[in-house]
Amino acid sequence: MQNQIRTSHFTALAAMLLWGISYIWMKSLFSFLQPATILVARLLISGLFLFLLLLLTRKLERIQKKHLPVFLLSAFFNPFLYFMGESHGLQRVSPTISAVIIATIPVFTPIFARIFLKEKLSKLNIFGIAVSFAGVLIMLVTKDLSLTADPAGIMMLFGAVASAIVYGIVLKKLTLLYRALTIVWIQNLIGIFYFVPVALYKEFESLQTFQFQVQIVMPILLLGVFSSSLAFVFFTISVKNLGIARSNIYTNLIPVFTAIFSILVLSEMPDQKQWLGMGLVISGVVLSQRRITKTAILKKTLY
Repeated sequence: MQNQIRTSHFTALAAMLLWGISYIWMKSLFSFLQPATILVARLLISGLFLFLLLLLTRKLERIQKKHLPVFLLSAFFNPFLYFMGESHGLQRVSPTISAVIIATIPVFTPIFARIFLKEKLSKLNIFGIAVSFAGVLIMLVTKDLSLTADPAGIMMLFGAVASAIVYGIVLKKLTLLYRALTIVWIQNLIGIFYFVPVALYKEFESLQTFQFQVQIVMPILLLGVFSSSLAFVFFTISVKNLGIARSNIYTNLIPVFTAIFSILVLSEMPDQKQWLGMGLVISGVVLSQRRITKTAILKKTLY
């Protein structure tokens, strides 16, 4: 049991690392493609990759018809609504303000997890959430927050936050029924059908003038295999064993990983304020995962 919990912490960490670097891959694609088009491409790659993985591991599962509405609902909130809100919000609002809004996911998640899933957090867990979120604010809220932000962009980003929370609650239900690989594969296949009409309707003109560039191949492959496939599989495993509230706390690490990859890839060095923020984020995540009793673990497993 303890090994399973440790593995779940590791998978949550791995998911956030992959989502952290995905901002850099997405940024490189916005010069060539529109958001919905990018998401269709990465989900197609993800669907093929996960199907081959399921075949190789001989873990293909039959989806019961009665569970299809749950999958449709899950995919509607994530990948569809979440990524539409996040990507379009990023086009209207600065990355700094966007990251701060997205980082509120762990703040609101425990409230909904308590109501719908009866998940409990200790006072130390709650304190860890507060410390971690404070670190995000310190790290990201700079001079740029002398704020002229588009209200529509802010609403879209908060829509992404709400979508992520609802998705986590629905996902918890699915983890009791199917393997992580199966859940992510089916969700991403459904997601393609959600995104295609948007791409054709909203982005048709840009698709008509699109010219293939070699530079788009690697980022789309990386997003499809790692960000839209493995990261979601890792996160699903974490939600199954840790619960949605504790898994989503790791979301605060995304801007930390993004900052690290910005140093390595873009040579953007954080200032002292950002280093302090990173330290608080990591400390808060550690605190938020402490003191889970054996009884609590047993209840989560039985649930």
